[in-house]
Amino acid sequence: MTENPTELKRTPLHALHLSLGAKMVPFAGYDMPVQYPLGVMREHLHTRAHAGLFDVSHMGQVVLRPRGDMAALEAGLEALMPVAVSGLGVGRQRYGLFTNATGGVLDDLMFANRGDHILMVVNAACKEADIAHLQTHLADVAQVLPTTDRALLALQGPQAEAALAHFAPAVCEMRFMDVITADSAFGSLWISRSGYTGEDGFEISVPEGQAEGFARALLEIESVAPIGLGARDSLRLEAGLCLYGHDMTPEITPVQAGLAWAIQKSRRKGGARAGGFPGAAQILAELDTGPARIRVGLRPDGRAPMREGTSLWDAPEQGTQIGAITSGGFGPSLEAPIAMGYVPPGLATPGRQLWGELRGKRLPVTVCELPFRPSTYKR
Repeated sequence: MTENPTELKRTPLHALHLSLGAKMVPFAGYDMPVQYPLGVMREHLHTRAHAGLFDVSHMGQVVLRPRGDMAALEAGLEALMPVAVSGLGVGRQRYGLFTNATGGVLDDLMFANRGDHILMVVNAACKEADIAHLQTHLADVAQVLPTTDRALLALQGPQAEAALAHFAPAVCEMRFMDVITADSAFGSLWISRSGYTGEDGFEISVPEGQAEGFARALLEIESVAPIGLGARDSLRLEAGLCLYGHDMTPEITPVQAGLAWAIQKSRRKGGARAGGFPGAAQILAELDTGPARIRVGLRPDGRAPMREGTSLWDAPEQGTQIGAITSGGFGPSLEAPIAMGYVPPGLATPGRQLWGELRGKRLPVTVCELPFRPSTYKR
């Protein structure tokens, strides 16, 4: 079903996007910029070389405030995820995953320890379900408070730190996954050194009424350009990062998705707080013996991209369908098509040749390591 433009929600930066000449498209129930006059290719390369500004206000910002002590809240949240919450330092952020009873991923998210509460950022398409999930399971230990009066921006790229330091000098001392609150001319900024492009950068929560002024001030800096959803997708694909609803679904486990790195030793078999999360039996078994399928990087031959849904085969003719592409497109930094998909572990070795079927014709595709381009986070 197509989304009705008249029913789409708008972020606090909607008028700014229109004034900048953005092409708007429906995305997760919002009217969002897919590209600006610069175009997807040049927006992508600008972010890799300089700094790109993204409106990510459609995502959900949720404050979890303990009803008692933080330890009870942390334990409650750990019961929903295979990720360690207890032990995360104040001023630090971590990647998390909600799982279901069969170990599939309900959503991926970020959560930060802000001392007397936890701040979560969840995907736009999942936020209502996530908030209901939290309210159902954490009612006794936390107030679940969706933040509705703040916008969220991402500033990504090698010149992001220098640009943001004009308004919040303290960002120069931050490292990857640090979080701070900084007073500024645009109100209190909640800043994390993170993002979803593979570049160094920041996500900045700003009071709604100050969002447009803050964004315009950033865009006045020569190195900063507005970037739309098109380049955001190609940037995260080059970085080998999953897109929820495509590379991760309720039918795909974190281990299958190549996200075992996000499951700390304390939550694994033999760990201090092993198991106890939805789908633990499946996920812990896969950590022990390996999954039946695994996400891999893929490099199609030639210049034609292989998109999501392209079937993967073990032979150029006849043979067996062994998987499918879940994300695919052109990698501007690599000047070549790239893709990700799921195959059996026996066919996941880098260098292995497979075939993708496009319009009834099978074309060669080679399994490769992820990410396609190394990340440049400030450690």
